[in-house]
Formats: sequence, C-alpha cells, structure tokens
Amino acid sequence: MFELFIVVLDSTVRLSIPLLFVCLAGLYSERAGVVDIGLEGKLLVSAFFSAVVAAESGSVWIGLAGGIVSAIMLSLVHGIAVITFRGNQIISGVALNFIAAGLTPLLGHYWYKRGGSTPALQDAERFLPIDLPLAQTLKDVPVIGYIYEELFSGHNFLVYLGFAAVGFTYWLIYKTRFGLRLRAVGENPTAVDTAGISVILLRYKAIIICGALCGFGGAYLSIAQNAGFVVNMSSGRGFIALAALIFAKWKPLNALFACLLFGFLEAVAIPLQTYDLPLIGKMPVQLIQATPYILTVILLAGFIGKAIPPKASGQPYVKER
Repeated sequence: MFELFIVVLDSTVRLSIPLLFVCLAGLYSERAGVVDIGLEGKLLVSAFFSAVVAAESGSVWIGLAGGIVSAIMLSLVHGIAVITFRGNQIISGVALNFIAAGLTPLLGHYWYKRGGSTPALQDAERFLPIDLPLAQTLKDVPVIGYIYEELFSGHNFLVYLGFAAVGFTYWLIYKTRFGLRLRAVGENPTAVDTAGISVILLRYKAIIICGALCGFGGAYLSIAQNAGFVVNMSSGRGFIALAALIFAKWKPLNALFACLLFGFLEAVAIPLQTYDLPLIGKMPVQLIQATPYILTVILLAGFIGKAIPPKASGQPYVKER
C-alpha cells in the first residue's frame, strides 16, 4: 500500500504539470483584467507545434521554442481582438478554441497523412527523465530512498520548471513593481492610467506571459509526457486549469495546490476504472472528466467561500479624455 501510494503521488505530479502551467498563465492574464477562455486552444496549438518543430529540427529545445512562439502568437491574436479593438473577451477566447481544435488536425493530416497526429519523436526530440544525484544509490534505503528515487527523481526538465514557476510567479506578482502594477491594472485601470502607466502595454505584457506559459504546458504534453502529438491532445485541460484558477482565487500558491488536487483525482481515477464500485460498477470516464468541475462548485459553495475575480476582469479599458 505504501508503494502504491507513492506511485499515485508520482502520477499526480506528472498529471498536474500541464494544469499548473496553464493555470499560472490564466493568473497573469486575469490579474491584468483580461479573461482568457482560450487557454485550451493555446495549450493545443503549442502541443502541436512543439511536436512538429521538434520532429523537423531534431532538437527538443527548438521544439519547445516553437511551441512557446505559437502560443504567444495566439495570445497576441486574442490581445488585438480584446485590448486594441475592445471585443468581447469570452467570444474571442471561444473562437480561438475552435480555431485550434480545427487547425491542428487539419495541418497534421496535410503534413504527415497520419490522421492529424505527428510521427513518433526520437529521444533527442523529447525531454527525458532526469535522475537526481544519489537517486540510484539511495533507492534501496527503506522508505526515504524509495520516496526520493520514485517521487522526487526521474521527472523531466519541465516538471521541475513548473514548480519553479510557482515560486517565480509569487515573487513577481507580490514582490516587484511590475507585479504591483499588474494587480492594479486588473483592479482599477483608471488609477494606473492616471499615474502615467500604460494600461494597454501592461495587458499586452500579461497576455504574452500567458502565451509563454501555455507554450510550456503544451510542450510538456507532446515532447515530454508523450512522444508526439495526437488529435485533441489537451483533452479539456485548459478548462480544468480555469476551474483550478477560480478554486485558487487567482493566487499562485493556491493554484499549485489546486492543480495537485485535480492531478491527484485523475491519478486515483485511473486505477479505479479497473474496479467495480458499489452501486455504479466501473468508474465512468465521463464522471472522471467532470470531477474537477463538480469539486470546484462544491468547494466554492460550501467550504472556501466566494471567489471574487479582479474588479476590472473582462472589461475593455477606454482611456478617458
């Protein structure tokens, strides 16, 4: 049972990383007052182009760069629509999701004739597991050695980067001038503008960071966790990350725990599909997919109270003359 528990925790870490990257991405965007329903689309596009660029270049790092650039480009499309032209932020995000869902299989089929998927990647085109120092030496040590070797060691570069991104985001949001301005522009953009700071520029910076983090999340799916892109690879993770962001009340440390919780639910649900449960039999896949959203509603309604977004969230800024 102890070994099974550690294996489930190990799966929790692996499954929560794409949620974590995308949740942090949404945090930057919404802290600046830009609602981004299109996180799912950015995640899907970055997963596709990470695999494509890695396969064509033969380099995992160039593939990662390709995924990040593609997600940033999609973020800028959203920014132009909702910041420059003051369009409806919800509609723009939904449109980006539709574009990504249709464009990735279309291009994949046109380029590779594999039903929308990319060819399997070689080792040089993927992020491989990293053994931490002394992991193999200590693995036979009772309890501690097994935990260190199984839970802390053996993850790829993007897993460790994801946890580091939480600490960096906390520092940037709460300990720097940029973070203060970012939070202010999501709460009271008029006051920020009065202080001589460009609201438009700050919001564009926020969505660029959002795109970059989605790029890391998409790259994790296709060139780290897996060895290539398959159709609809994101499988709703962008929406789950949005649920985690609301559950976390737009705070980076809370976002970490929320994503780990949702990753744990998915990790536990995988073995549950093989067992017959009382009354319901085998765990339905649909119930597993709906669990994060159900849990978010239950916790917000009964345990952690109302989640209040930034006051200017979703509102286009019109400069007063």
